[in-house]
Amino acid sequence: MPSQPSSPVSASVILAPSLLSCDFARLGEELAGLEAAGLSWAHVDVMDGQFVPNISFGLPILAAARRASHLYMDVHLMIEQPERYLADFAAAGADGLTVQVESTRHIHRAVGLIRELGKRAGVTLNPGTPLEMIRPVLADVDLVLVMSVNPGFGGQQFIPASLERVRTLRRWLDELGSSADLQVDGGVTPANAPDLVRAGATHLVAGSAVFAPGAAAGVQAFRDALEVSVL
Repeated sequence: MPSQPSSPVSASVILAPSLLSCDFARLGEELAGLEAAGLSWAHVDVMDGQFVPNISFGLPILAAARRASHLYMDVHLMIEQPERYLADFAAAGADGLTVQVESTRHIHRAVGLIRELGKRAGVTLNPGTPLEMIRPVLADVDLVLVMSVNPGFGGQQFIPASLERVRTLRRWLDELGSSADLQVDGGVTPANAPDLVRAGATHLVAGSAVFAPGAAAGVQAFRDALEVSVL
């Protein structure tokens, strides 16, 4: 028998489509399509080929997206020593910056630098990293991201054990009285979105599930599955 959800489906969910899956030849149009579909966030995956075995894009693409759109730019830095580039990504248009606990020796310092730059600070960790690694910084962040695939490539299958990690982090945040967003990224689809939201997720990142059918149809599929406000 499947385990019971830890909380009811919330009244609203933020859906943040990952630009990694968009058509970069039509970046402005893709962003406009997300806005037309009623969304408010876009997720920007930055990969350096060192922390993860892939290179995606960096400052110029973020800056172009910022010029083309009013969407909240949710930037996930999958790069070694992210402290070196936080100011640059903030200047390029990031609204929030999320760093990996494994990518820096000084996670509190990185979070503090993001805050000093006037941006919302997020933290995340790989699926194989124990959740305890993230616990010391939970009280200091605005967003906690659960990676439900191993970062580096889009289009991967959701790791089922991630659901319990969402439940655990939801409990820890509630115990702290934290209002931090709880985000999930990796293999998120309309089929598993309800379980993730019931487990406590407030923000969902989806790439191919949104862009493959087109923004309007992709977003509507999430709305139909969740039966709550998807923003």
